Amino acid sequence: MSTTAAPPTTVIRATGLHRHFGAGDRTVRAVDGIDLTVHRGEIVGLLGPNGAGKSTLIDLILGLTTPTAGTVDVVGTTPAAAVADQRIGAVMQSGGLLPDLTVATTVRMIASTYPHPRPVDDLLELADLTAIAHRRVGRCSGGEQQRLRFALALVGDPELLILDEPTAGMDATARHRFWDTMADRAAEGTTVVFATHYLEEAQNFARRIVLVDDGRITADASPDELREYDAGRVLTWTRDGTTCTEDVPDAAASDARARTLLADPAVSDLRIAAHTLEDTFLRLTRKDPS
Repeated sequence: MSTTAAPPTTVIRATGLHRHFGAGDRTVRAVDGIDLTVHRGEIVGLLGPNGAGKSTLIDLILGLTTPTAGTVDVVGTTPAAAVADQRIGAVMQSGGLLPDLTVATTVRMIASTYPHPRPVDDLLELADLTAIAHRRVGRCSGGEQQRLRFALALVGDPELLILDEPTAGMDATARHRFWDTMADRAAEGTTVVFATHYLEEAQNFARRIVLVDDGRITADASPDELREYDAGRVLTWTRDGTTCTEDVPDAAASDARARTLLADPAVSDLRIAAHTLEDTFLRLTRKDPS
């Protein structure tokens, strides 16, 4: 009786990963010692300021560039081999589309290059493109073109989806539909790694957030754990017509300060809020020592 090997549970393993550009005093350490393990079925959001190293890390995972030092394995093999075996699908921010072809023709053409593609009609439905299947690509909006790139990434039914700003140009409704599809894919075992500038998107849809800054990982946790990383509270109140704001380090300090303020008859409209993921992001990526 023959058996089929189970898919690897570790989909990405980067060890001591470096990617430098230039030389001497002009060396840019785009990726500067990253260790990262991603398991099957995870939805991982890569966050970081511009120039943090997110895109270079994605290029290394896709085999589009080679490490200066360290190693990266994807689904148990090299990135190049994983791409050649159609085990990776990628949605990049731009490029790769012919404006004179229709949406359906584009999907059909790419599908014809795969030995076992998903049905074209299924791909159009998954990417919410059925209604514009006969529209020329050049007449599609930026968000519609991004959804087309998503359909192309799914042609080979990949084990790993790499998404670089995948919802750029999409309206709010299209973004929610996109992430509903991603959640369904992850439930079926597909691993999703995406880079985004939408902090709310990462908070709502990623199950794990990896924060990259200066080419290094500075935080790696669930959205809830990241919010708890910054346990501070913000108190806002009004005194004599003036709005006042104060940061306190934790809930205990917040309670004590609130009791003091509530005892002051001149204070009104007291509000207490926990720090958001954005507050944590700014705190972890702030360059000044304050």
